[in-house]
Amino acid sequence: MLTTHHLHHLHHHRGSTAVELDKITNLNTLIVEINSHVALFRDMLIHVGQAKDCPELREKIRKLRRTCVEAFKHTAQILMPQVKSAMADGILNDNPHLVLLFYMAQLFLRELVKSYRLIQVVPMDMSGYYENRAGPSNLGNVISQILLCKQFTPDFNEEELCSITKDSQDIACLLSEMQEYMPQHEAYIERNAALDTTGPWQAKRRQNYICKNMSLLCCVSRPNYL
Repeated sequence: MLTTHHLHHLHHHRGSTAVELDKITNLNTLIVEINSHVALFRDMLIHVGQAKDCPELREKIRKLRRTCVEAFKHTAQILMPQVKSAMADGILNDNPHLVLLFYMAQLFLRELVKSYRLIQVVPMDMSGYYENRAGPSNLGNVISQILLCKQFTPDFNEEELCSITKDSQDIACLLSEMQEYMPQHEAYIERNAALDTTGPWQAKRRQNYICKNMSLLCCVSRPNYL
């Protein structure tokens, strides 16, 4: 992330416009927010199955997960065109926002896989919580109620498993796109930071990591009612 010093240097030595500086400042803000959201998501998952676990906590986890996914998508939509444009112009300088977003997306994908498994192992009875409100994705149930004249109670746990699978696929796609523009020397940093126990990651190993997590979700995410 660029500091005030870097912004000052960028302004004087690269002739950046005020618009470009605003974009960098905006990216700084988005990156900081995502970092906070992912950390909070991880902290909330720690309470699953513990004394503080309750329907309200599960709903907060669901909402925060969706906030994280949308924040990653929004930031990538702003950042990736800049990265691709710089690469097309032959500018190979490391982009700190890209590196940070990539690492945070890796961590978030791991937390998504963990949240999936936690819901499987420790499901929560949400029937009372959703008795007088809509579930996470209630459109199908509403249509069924109209056609069959039958009252349905949303299956929160099944809907969460399907939703987490979809979110994981979206994050994996972002990772696949970003990894093509990651600086190669970051592989050494990843090894020393113990982000990969098998050694430094090249693009192929990063891809294998993503595929491994997605294959795991795909194998266990088929709902019984399909």
